[in-house]
Amino acid sequence: MTVSDLDHVDTVAAPDTIAVTTSAPDRVRARRRRKVNRWTPWNIPVYAVLAVYAVAIAYPLFWMVISSFKASGDIYADPWGLPSTWLVGNYAAAWDRGISDYFVNSLIVTVTSTVATVLIAALCAFGMVRLPQRLAGVVLIVIMGGLVVAPQVSLIPLYRLLDALGLLNTYWAMILPYVAFRLPMAIILIRSVFLAVPVELVDAATIDGCRSLQVLRHVYLPLSRSVIVTAAVLTAYFAWNEFLFAIVYVDADAVRTIPAGLMAFRDALSTDWGVLLAGLVVAALPIVVLFIALQRYFVAGVAAGSVKG
Repeated sequence: MTVSDLDHVDTVAAPDTIAVTTSAPDRVRARRRRKVNRWTPWNIPVYAVLAVYAVAIAYPLFWMVISSFKASGDIYADPWGLPSTWLVGNYAAAWDRGISDYFVNSLIVTVTSTVATVLIAALCAFGMVRLPQRLAGVVLIVIMGGLVVAPQVSLIPLYRLLDALGLLNTYWAMILPYVAFRLPMAIILIRSVFLAVPVELVDAATIDGCRSLQVLRHVYLPLSRSVIVTAAVLTAYFAWNEFLFAIVYVDADAVRTIPAGLMAFRDALSTDWGVLLAGLVVAALPIVVLFIALQRYFVAGVAAGSVKG
C-alpha cells in the first residue's frame, strides 16, 4: 500500500470515526439545540414581547442618566429631550454634597455582609453535606423556614435586640440583619451544588491527608465557583439597595448608606433635580456594573443551584 493510499484511507475513515465516537446523548442534545435555535414564525410574538419588556426596563435607566446631565429648568421644560447643555458638574456636586460618604458606607456594609454571608453559607452547606441524611433533612427544613420569615415582621424585635446590644447607629445594625436574612437562600443554593460533587474526589483528598476545611477549600469551593458568585451577587444586591433597616436602625448621618442617605439628600436638594438624579446614577452604577461583569457566572450559578435540592 502506497502513501497516497494511506492518505485516502485516512480521509475516508475520518467522518466515520467521528460519527462512531460521538455519543448518543451528545447527538440528541445537538439536535435539540438546533431545534430550539431554529427560526420559526411562532418566535416573532415571543421576541416582540421580550423587546417591549427590555425597553420598559431599560428606558427609565436611560432617562435617569440623560436627565442627570440637565439643569432643573431643562427637566421641567423638556423632560424627554436631550440636555441643551451637558452639565457634567452635576456629578461633582452630588459627590461633594454627601454622596461620597453614603457611597463609602454602602461599600463597607455591602462588602462585609457579602463576605460573611458567602463564608457562613459555604460552611453550613458543607456541614449539611457531611451530616447523615436524616439529620441533614431536619437542618434543611429549619433553614427553609428562614425563607418564610419576612424582614418586616422582625423589625421591632430586632430593634429591641440591637438596642440591648448597643449596636444601633452602627454598621453592625445593618450587617447582622442582612447576613441573617440572606443566609437561607445562600445555603440552599450552595448546598445543591455541593451535593453534586463526586464522592471519589472527596475520598481522594481525604486519602491525601486533607482535613475537613482543606477538603472544602480544595475540592468543594473550586467546583462551586459559579454558585458562590451567584450567592455573592444576590447578597450584594440586597445589601446595597436595602432601605427599611437602614432608616430604622440608623439615625446618624455618618453611618447612613446610599438608600437612606438619598432620602435626606432629596430633602436638601428638593429643587436641584439634576444633582439628585446624578446621585441616583452613582448609587445604581456599582450594582449594574457588578451584574454585567458577573453575568456569565450568575446565570451558570442559578442553573446549577436549581438542579439538585
